[in-house]
Amino acid sequence: MTRILASLILLASSTQVSAQWLTLPTPGVPRAADGTPNLSAPAPRAADGRPDFTGLWRPTRVRSELRDRDNLRPWVRTIIEEHEKTFFTQNPRFRCLPAGPDNLTSISNSYGLRRFLQTPLMIAMHYNDGTYREIFMDGRELEPDPLRTWMGYSVGRWDGDTLEIQSNGYNEKTWLGSGISHTDRLQIVERYERSDFGHMQVEVLYEDPGALEVPVRAVIDMELAVDEAMLETVCTEAYGGEQGSWTSQVEERDETAADVAPEILARYVGTFAGMYLQNSVTVEVTLEDGELFLQKNNGARQRMIPKSESSFLVGILGYVFTVDGDAMASTISEIHVSGAWPFSRVPQ
Repeated sequence: MTRILASLILLASSTQVSAQWLTLPTPGVPRAADGTPNLSAPAPRAADGRPDFTGLWRPTRVRSELRDRDNLRPWVRTIIEEHEKTFFTQNPRFRCLPAGPDNLTSISNSYGLRRFLQTPLMIAMHYNDGTYREIFMDGRELEPDPLRTWMGYSVGRWDGDTLEIQSNGYNEKTWLGSGISHTDRLQIVERYERSDFGHMQVEVLYEDPGALEVPVRAVIDMELAVDEAMLETVCTEAYGGEQGSWTSQVEERDETAADVAPEILARYVGTFAGMYLQNSVTVEVTLEDGELFLQKNNGARQRMIPKSESSFLVGILGYVFTVDGDAMASTISEIHVSGAWPFSRVPQ
């Protein structure tokens, strides 16, 4: 409990800086008379006549056969259970390490966004955690036995209007999805099709005879993130790494609860609102039978496990309340490896 408490308090002490350009309209976007983006307009093409994928994109839906554990080798199924118990220390993101192929199907607000930059000889993909991919379009082939890296190596080619990317050379330190390990024999094929200005679909094929029973597929629907900015979400040594408070002090997802008096818990009840990156967040905290429950953006209602008088664990996230004197809590801060994001009490 003290390890989790120390992490939550340190993370909650960080502050967020207002981002630039969040209200600046994206140039070059077709729009209706009232200024709303026309995402169903024809897809743009580059000077060479190929579809142009340049832009900021967000996954909106993922269907993945990785979720079927029968497709995974027994050792991978076993280690998933271990990763669930030690999520805070084993998740590469929480250790300030590159996420590697896990970026492909990441759909969370903070890590889902990715920016495409396209030229005739190279396509680059930039993620907001500072990692990037280089896809070489100059006709080269993948090396059969490359140096293993976090993000792997990629080459691309055109199949009509479909962009096909082949990748290999991944090290074994990343995941394919939540807790799903792989070996350095992993190879990935991605096929990108842009149906109109604002939508594209990605088909992904994973092959890894060391970790997968059969080749496994995923389909990702993506939408152009218009009139948005990609804010960096950087894990630093203050929150992770060998000496960081997140990984060195939170050894596992401990669900034991501290004993907090009901009159203290009652101060936390209410509605709180704020921003996480460019997304509006509303949090509803209720008290029932001596326990707090949290509902975020009208989603599932979850139990808040007290780790101290003011810090709580909800799933994989921490929450810390700020109380001025004996009054009701003025703020609840949601804890991420990038820091604490405060949501203020909404007056009733």
